[in-house]
Amino acid sequence: MAALWLKLRAVPGWLWPLAIGAVLLVLPFLGLNYGATRQIELTLILALIVLGLNLSLGYAGELAMGQVAMYAAGAYAAGLANKAGVTDIWLQLLIGGGAALIVGLISGIPGLRLGSWSLAMTSFFLILIVPDVLSIFKEETGGRNGLAGIMPATSFGQMIDGRTYYVLIVAIAIVVFALIRNLVVSDHGTALRVLKQSPVLASSMGISVFRAKLTAYAIGAVPAGIAGVLFANLDLFISPEAFAFSFAMTVLAASIFGGSASIYGALIGAAVLQFGMNQSTNFSKFGLIISGAFLLIGGVAFTGGLSGLVRSLVRKADIAAKRRVGIEPVPAAPADVERLDGALLRTDGVSKAFGGNQALSKVSIEAAPGAVTAIIGPNGSGKTTLLNMISGFYRTDAGTIELDGRPIQGLSSYRVARAGVSRTFQTPNIPEKLTVFEAVQAGCYATERASVFASVLRLPSFWRARRENRAAAERALALVGLSAQRDEPADSLPLGNRRLLEVARSLAASPQVVLLDEVASGLDEDELEVLESLVRRLRDAGMTVILVEHNFQLVLRLADDIYVLAQGAVMAHGTPEQIESNPRVMEEYLGVTAETNAAGGGDHE
Repeated sequence: MAALWLKLRAVPGWLWPLAIGAVLLVLPFLGLNYGATRQIELTLILALIVLGLNLSLGYAGELAMGQVAMYAAGAYAAGLANKAGVTDIWLQLLIGGGAALIVGLISGIPGLRLGSWSLAMTSFFLILIVPDVLSIFKEETGGRNGLAGIMPATSFGQMIDGRTYYVLIVAIAIVVFALIRNLVVSDHGTALRVLKQSPVLASSMGISVFRAKLTAYAIGAVPAGIAGVLFANLDLFISPEAFAFSFAMTVLAASIFGGSASIYGALIGAAVLQFGMNQSTNFSKFGLIISGAFLLIGGVAFTGGLSGLVRSLVRKADIAAKRRVGIEPVPAAPADVERLDGALLRTDGVSKAFGGNQALSKVSIEAAPGAVTAIIGPNGSGKTTLLNMISGFYRTDAGTIELDGRPIQGLSSYRVARAGVSRTFQTPNIPEKLTVFEAVQAGCYATERASVFASVLRLPSFWRARRENRAAAERALALVGLSAQRDEPADSLPLGNRRLLEVARSLAASPQVVLLDEVASGLDEDELEVLESLVRRLRDAGMTVILVEHNFQLVLRLADDIYVLAQGAVMAHGTPEQIESNPRVMEEYLGVTAETNAAGGGDHE
């Protein structure tokens, strides 16, 4: 049984939904009645709207209900184009999709610029003003009476009958779902999931937070616009009631119940809501109550909706089947560190204050390629603040930061990452719902990635970038000894492995400079040996390594150059031998006086 399960799991995942789509295509030819085919048509139209919401909500983490307004834009754009003489369905799809995209950009740019809940509020008010906008232009749109007189659609001059239109809706839904699925499983989709977990982490990996969120929101508008075109040509009449707030709640309920972080969750949720609403003869009266009930069920009873529940059960079945069959872990890729071109990183007189607290005061350090530069000091001395300034998360009050002579202190954090500076964090920042391999591969986003267009259409540049990124991720995993855990959920790893995972992610893009922020904290002896060996190999390969660490003995073993910070300023600078023999460092950093040090024989552990 376990072997059969693993054989079924070996089948490409996209084949199953494609098979379902093929079945839907032939149902009318098998005698399915009009009532059932209409429900399938309405389900697929609703699924397209939910699909767009899932892209912005489930993947980018932005609650935006504006898909209904984009749905209305697509429907009315198609209806008005039809009345103007454009009856060809393919031209209407272009017009409706374009209209929805424009609405998405107009509402998304200011909402995302303001941040926080601004996009949710912007999109919420967008839904509320749809009837008023239609009333203002009632001569063209019919106002609250609706837009009538739409002619039946044609395709290249040929009239489309009811059965052909059903096939057209199913085929269009299959294509749209396939294209969005291509985006979601690409590096851009992984970037969106990282962004949802932590914008700070995303920025450190070279992801532009604003651009990624706007891209997800704008692309998500297109399926809603397409759904509007299909809806307008279904009944040849458009009413403002079809885009009311209650329908927006239905879309949100379908997303949450089906699983917002899932492409096919959109179809599941739409099917449940559409067929469930069809069973209620008083839906118009109790629509909000029904939608609210599904929201509660999906949000409380199922973590991640129905698709999340299915995904969890499948993962457990995979683990059980592999244990029974006795599948061995994937062998590690070669762990050789290739020659790396590090960069000279220099800070000159860097200062930073937070209110009345002077975190850094005229700090100047220099980290050379092929060397480990350590920054040590007591808690609150400004070590992490300095790393945050180098990474672009904080702006300098004074001073400069240069990378091979190029100033980077004015760059945003994602641009600093793309310039070749990678880092880890004091507290490991591990995205949810990613495997170990996916989390490491996400680190490649700062360098080698295909465009959104190439990823959606699977152009040659996508496959080339995919091969290179997968190879880089395999090497990085092997370097930290996590190849055997590559398929495990990244957020399920123990603390020590999480820190090594962060190191692997920071190395995946072969940066010029790597900033290691207390990376040894929580590691056991074996993990510490792996880390030490790796840092030495990175140094010998030519990388610039900056190590912030409290483990003094580890610093003495690894560092070529040490800077000691105290109260935001450089207190001492020198080689490990010089720092170890510096009485002020011993006293202020380790709490060891010169007399105690002499009596103890210099044992600082």
